[in-house]
Amino acid sequence: MSMIQRLALILTIIGAINWGLIGFFGFNLVASLFGDNTALTRIIYSLVGLAGLINLGLLFLVRERYDERVPETEGR
Repeated sequence: MSMIQRLALILTIIGAINWGLIGFFGFNLVASLFGDNTALTRIIYSLVGLAGLINLGLLFLVRERYDERVPETEGR
């Protein structure tokens, strides 16, 4: 996993925690720390969104590596 993918994964986890806090408690951690609807808050939300898009590639990467390790059985 490259450094960019690791950073994207960390940002995605932060975004998931923030959404969990919003869903369970109605508390937006990012807005509380950086202000509501500020430029910095929008940048953070944008980075989390881009990180999610980058992590879409991990779904296919895992499947490709699995397919390489598991030989197909005959007769399928």
